[in-house]
Amino acid sequence: MRLTTKGRYAVTAMLDLALHAHSGPTSLSDISQRQEISLSYLEQLFARLRRAGLVNSVRGPGGGYLLSQPPEAISVSKVIDAVNESVDATRCQGLSDCQQGDTCLTHYLWCELSVQIRHFLDDMTLAQLMLRPDVIRIASRQKQRAEAGILASSL
Repeated sequence: MRLTTKGRYAVTAMLDLALHAHSGPTSLSDISQRQEISLSYLEQLFARLRRAGLVNSVRGPGGGYLLSQPPEAISVSKVIDAVNESVDATRCQGLSDCQQGDTCLTHYLWCELSVQIRHFLDDMTLAQLMLRPDVIRIASRQKQRAEAGILASSL
């Protein structure tokens, strides 16, 4: 299975957006700093997320992005699909031509794994991720670091 950086970063950025939704629109530069993702990369991802209807942009001072739906309605698979990513455990991208044009011995095993992964990602929402103790702990650490950075720059 291969989930590229594009899919991983999109899910991470959307989770960050969900975690900070109570503060209003979130700027990409804030997400970039907290998650250590390039701002230009985030701009590309958010263009796709906006086209897919997962986020809304708010222009002007204090602008940024908001989730277009409640976090309970946004599954991890929706985010991955929005950035044209696939989660496929087969070598042949499910085309059954893994072994010189023929199906390989373990093709159906990897197809079944891909289906299981898809079900898992379909069932996992941003809201569920937000409640995970590990996510809460890491988000708290990121907030502390961001506040320390702001304080250090204002001295």
